Amino acid sequence: MNVEAGRVEIFEEMSVKQLELFKLALKEADLELVDNRKNILIDKIINVICEMINHSEVVIKTNFSYHLSKKLNLDYTYMANVFSETQGITIEQFIIQNRIQKVKQLICHNDLNLTEISWQLHFSSVAHLSTQFKKVTGITPSQYKHIDCNKPLRP
Repeated sequence: MNVEAGRVEIFEEMSVKQLELFKLALKEADLELVDNRKNILIDKIINVICEMINHSEVVIKTNFSYHLSKKLNLDYTYMANVFSETQGITIEQFIIQNRIQKVKQLICHNDLNLTEISWQLHFSSVAHLSTQFKKVTGITPSQYKHIDCNKPLRP
């Protein structure tokens, strides 16, 4: 067996019983076995997107589709089709939803203004950020800050 972060390679055949026990052990550790090629691809796409949104200190000078294709070494159209088929939304919609989620976090839990948030998340402008935010949430970032950021945390 070969084990590395996020991946286990098993060199011997496993019986159905062994596989079920393995899945159960993973579940008890809050992990899951991804044994379907499409699901593995979806996980990789989601990981690249989350990395781009949450951990990218460097401005990506290309669009997301090119970055995904280059990072995963796959045709973007193929990835987009598999993603839409399995997730029920497009990669673009997923990216927008996750970027707006990050904007919400930064609005409530950070000392950054909208210009700084816009720059940090690589929006072309504050107007672009505000337009996408309102399209997704139905309210402006300022309204969100006053309404949702002041709500007490629920247990």
